[in-house]
Amino acid sequence: MTRAVSAARPGITRLATAVRLRPAHLPRSRTVRTWQYTAGAATAGLALAAGVVTVAGPFDANGQRTAERDRAAALERAGGADHGRPAGSTGVARPAPSAAPVLTGLGGITGAIGTKKTAPDGKTLSDVLGPLLDASELGDSHAAAVVDVTTGERLYAADAGKALTPASTTKIATAVAALSALGADHRLTTRAALEPDTGELVLVGGGDPTLTAHRNAGGWASLRTLADGTTRALRERGIDRVTLSYDTTLFSGPALHPIGVNDNLAAVSALSADEGRTDGSFSGPATRVGDPAADAAGKFAGYLESAGIKTTAPGPSKATTRAETLATVSSPPLSALVERMLTNSDNDIAEALARQTALAGGRPAGFAGGAQAIAIQLRKLGLPMSGASFHDGSGLDRDDRLTADLLTALLVKAGDPGRPGLRSVLTGLPVAGFTGTLTDRYADGASGLVRAKTGTLTGVNTLAGTVVDADGHLLAFAFMASGTTDPQAAQSALDRTATALAACGCR
Repeated sequence: MTRAVSAARPGITRLATAVRLRPAHLPRSRTVRTWQYTAGAATAGLALAAGVVTVAGPFDANGQRTAERDRAAALERAGGADHGRPAGSTGVARPAPSAAPVLTGLGGITGAIGTKKTAPDGKTLSDVLGPLLDASELGDSHAAAVVDVTTGERLYAADAGKALTPASTTKIATAVAALSALGADHRLTTRAALEPDTGELVLVGGGDPTLTAHRNAGGWASLRTLADGTTRALRERGIDRVTLSYDTTLFSGPALHPIGVNDNLAAVSALSADEGRTDGSFSGPATRVGDPAADAAGKFAGYLESAGIKTTAPGPSKATTRAETLATVSSPPLSALVERMLTNSDNDIAEALARQTALAGGRPAGFAGGAQAIAIQLRKLGLPMSGASFHDGSGLDRDDRLTADLLTALLVKAGDPGRPGLRSVLTGLPVAGFTGTLTDRYADGASGLVRAKTGTLTGVNTLAGTVVDADGHLLAFAFMASGTTDPQAAQSALDRTATALAACGCR
């Protein structure tokens, strides 16, 4: 600024002189009012600014703003505020200290995290966790395991190889299998296709469980957007009337889960909007429509009608290979679907991802095919599958069996720096006291420290996830309980155990 003002001084002097001079024909006022002083000062200020900008210019020759260039240069130099320098001392001010990192990347223990050199000691963990897991609230059978995510070392085990009903912690296995089979960037596409000559418009389901008909799609694939694109394509072809059909043949097998009609899961279909929910909700139990595909097609028809395209009542069909795709909408990347599934314990997403895993492996996309595909993918990863048995992707089936050893191995695999495509398995876990199914838990415990997938069925309570202990080690844990009689008491007992693990500075 000093250089700029110096360079601008001659021009500023001329401008200031011009401001002081008055035309000869204007009479001099005897009294100068306050507003006149204000106006004069403002005029002079504007003139000064104009002169500086005119001479120095706001941009360098290369287009960079001068101030931005000077600030960037200043940031590259050491120094800054005087942080405790004694009065009267000389020399350059010491640089402002940098804050240490609060958190580090999963799989890496540096900086503020991981200040201790050794992992928790198994015997000490046993002393801490053993009595908590033996609590009567956890029923007549339980299993547990704790593993250091960085080293893969198992630090604690109690019947870790015992196969128990996992409930919704099954979704961890489903997530790892789907990401391994399809890739974290995979997207699911819903399309509208026009059959040549017949004028039949087919809404083809791509198995996207997050397709939405809400006006605000929130970043998910929108049925309304698909209808808008379809309308434009039809008008370009001079078509204003269609026979509307819908195609759900991507998935096979029974649509209803063995539990039957249930507020926790809609009939599984390759085409659905908002998971067939009837109350406008986004997650949790809700009454569902009987036929999600027909419901989605009916909404799609309504959007076309509103845009001036006449349709017949939609019915089931199958698009031929000759059908011309008019418009498409795609889901966010699979990693985003996995995070939503785990955070909200979304059964609809879980069953859809199990079927997508089956399709990737060339198997029938039903409950059985999805379960088989999950097991195949996990074996390919070299995970401990002894005693494991899958019957669905959501964990609603009471015949599912997993071990605490497998659950912790899945979490360690997801934390492997060499497998970044699995990272959403960890980032999707609910945060204690903050997100998803843990929002209302850990109020008096390890809020923000525990990230875990919950699992609850009648007589079954499970918890599996990660925690940073008092020594800064990232640990994976799995606690499984069977034969519980009070779900709330069992849940609290598991939370106390996870809180103790977070507080443990076990060496």
